[in-house]
Amino acid sequence: MENIIDKMIKKSIEKNTVLIVGLDPNLQNFPKFLTESINNDYKDPKNLEKIENAIFNFNKIVIDATFEHSLGIKPQLAYYEIFGSYGIKALERTIDYAKTKDLFIINDGKRGDIGSTSKVYAEAFLGDTLISGDMVTVNPYLGEDSYNPFIEYANKFNKGLFILVKTSNHSSKDIQDLIIKDKNEPVYIDLAKKLSEISNVNKGEYGYSSIGAVIGATYPKIVKKLRTILKHNAFLVPGYGFQGAKAADLKVCFDKNGNGAFIVSARSIIFSYLEKKYNKNISTLTEKEMTEIIKEKAIFSKDELNLTRFN
Repeated sequence: MENIIDKMIKKSIEKNTVLIVGLDPNLQNFPKFLTESINNDYKDPKNLEKIENAIFNFNKIVIDATFEHSLGIKPQLAYYEIFGSYGIKALERTIDYAKTKDLFIINDGKRGDIGSTSKVYAEAFLGDTLISGDMVTVNPYLGEDSYNPFIEYANKFNKGLFILVKTSNHSSKDIQDLIIKDKNEPVYIDLAKKLSEISNVNKGEYGYSSIGAVIGATYPKIVKKLRTILKHNAFLVPGYGFQGAKAADLKVCFDKNGNGAFIVSARSIIFSYLEKKYNKNISTLTEKEMTEIIKEKAIFSKDELNLTRFN
């Protein structure tokens, strides 16, 4: 049976894109036509209903503008959880809508806990629930029992996970780069070796496991090294765009066929209308203008990434 990464790679070849659009709905950056009746009271049910609708409508505009040029969406769950059940409802509606556009859903929650709790997280995001998607990001730093339940549910429902190995943020070095004395290698290398070992059991048609790795694009030299270890793990790569990583930095993420990595861009696409070159004001920005600018940036990102991975 083809695994989830097989499905993603096949769809990537069909649509000629490896772009994943991050949905980080920060209300402060929304155009006025979505937020003009919203205030800062996050406990007022009537206001929260307006926020729910604003988030969903924002995401819908982004999805409509990008789905032809992207492979999937990556909702960053913190932006939904802050509004309680109303934010989660917006997430549910977003997931439902993304499915109508045949997009893959990667829930970015960076979940990981002791075994019993991880099992519930795994069921929530990889089972058959209102917020489940195709993949979920997992924090492995509580040990094997923090990610094994996710592997179990991924196998059960033919879904997948991306385990944090080397993240794109600057302070990732505080923990991930610590040297293990008896092995004389950093924590992220040791973790990558463990991940490589457990990924050999369910390699798909393209040679990749359904257990992927989150690898930050902001460290291209490290990415190159990790690719030699994680030969059978697809990469979910944040850091392209707003965080500063360039498309040229991403060549090392892909195999000789241009497969094996999915590149995330969030703020640089969904809030592209804030760029100075467009000279737009969110107080007067129209839905049509917003859609056109986001679509333009998605096409540019798709083409730039393709130029990198095929040359």
